[in-house]
Formats: sequence, C-alpha cells, structure tokens
Amino acid sequence: MENFEIDCKLDNPFYAALKRLFDLCFTLVAFVMILVWLIPLLALLIKLTSKGPVFFLQKRTGYKNKPFVCIKFRSMRLNDEADTKHAIKNDARVTAVGYYLRKFSLDELPQFINVFLGQMSVVGPRPLMIKHTMENEKVLINYQCRHHVKPGITGLSQYKGYRGEMHDYQMLRNRLRLDLFYINHWSFTLDSFIIVKSIKLMLFGDAKAF
Repeated sequence: MENFEIDCKLDNPFYAALKRLFDLCFTLVAFVMILVWLIPLLALLIKLTSKGPVFFLQKRTGYKNKPFVCIKFRSMRLNDEADTKHAIKNDARVTAVGYYLRKFSLDELPQFINVFLGQMSVVGPRPLMIKHTMENEKVLINYQCRHHVKPGITGLSQYKGYRGEMHDYQMLRNRLRLDLFYINHWSFTLDSFIIVKSIKLMLFGDAKAF
C-alpha cells in the first residue's frame, strides 16, 4: 500500500470535542434505554451457564498506539489462547451463551465503559490484540496510521465484514484501507451511517461473527 497522508478533521480540537460530546451523549442514551437492564441480564446468563468471570479484560492497541484494557462480556470458556487467537467458525472455546453474544455483537456492549473513560469512541477502527498489532505492522505499510483516532465499538471495516481473523494478506490490506478511509473522511454523517448499519447487524445477527 502506497504511503498514506493523514488529513483528518478530528485533528481540529473543535471537531474532536464534538465527537467526544457525541460519544458521551450516545453512551448515556444507550445506558438509560438499554444497558441498565440488559447488562445485568446478560451477566446473569453468563454466570449461570459457564465457569469464570462475567467480563473478559484484554489489553489492546488504542489511540496513539497506547495499550488499554478493553472490556467485553466473556463468551468463551477459560483457555490459554484467549489473548493470542481469534475465534473461528465452530470454535470449541465459545460457550452456548457466548455464541449468541458474538453473533449479535452483545459481547461488545461493556465497551461503552471504555467510551465513557475516553479510551474508545462509539465509531472508529476496531482495537486489536497487542500481538496482532505487532504482527500486522510487519507486513502492512501505514498500519500505525489506524491508531491516529480512538478505536471504536464498531467501525467501517467491521460492518463491511472485516472482523475477527483475517485469513490472508489481501483481507488485512482491505481492512486497513477501510480504516484509513474512515480516518480521512470522518464526519458525523459517516458515523451515523455506520451506527445504523451496525444496529441492523445486531438486530438480525452477523453471519461473519464467530
């Protein structure tokens, strides 16, 4: 991939402040309308159906390449590969409840806590495991540019189907191209479009969510 020049509106403090305000308002609305009852319900289901903690905490690459602790609902049985290996189709590590959490992206809901803390945004490039960030940097030029903005609960590349494990170089390249497109073409219109598309996937299930 050719050299990428960053030309992002979010470098402007005014737009950055507006996006942060939007994140906080969206998080507040989501909490009052949905999360206040859904998170305890899902936590109870996880606790009753499998051994282990309700939440899965994992260090991921964040804004300006700084690691942060990403919060998810635990969707897998306790295993030694959770921090190094993506879930795959029919993955034996995924619990019965976890299958539905992942299919409808409900495992991502606790990341609104990350948004509230300022570590993530509602929309942005998805944060990856530290291990995968280091691997991708070795094969993709400009990979660090995707950390120019805060990572998101959802993003352009994710709703386009580039989520989880990338099976080849071309898939990695396509995901990076979409992330970089988002960075240089950010707008509230684009964010709103991605949110609507992501909600649709949550309601009807994502065939590419394992």
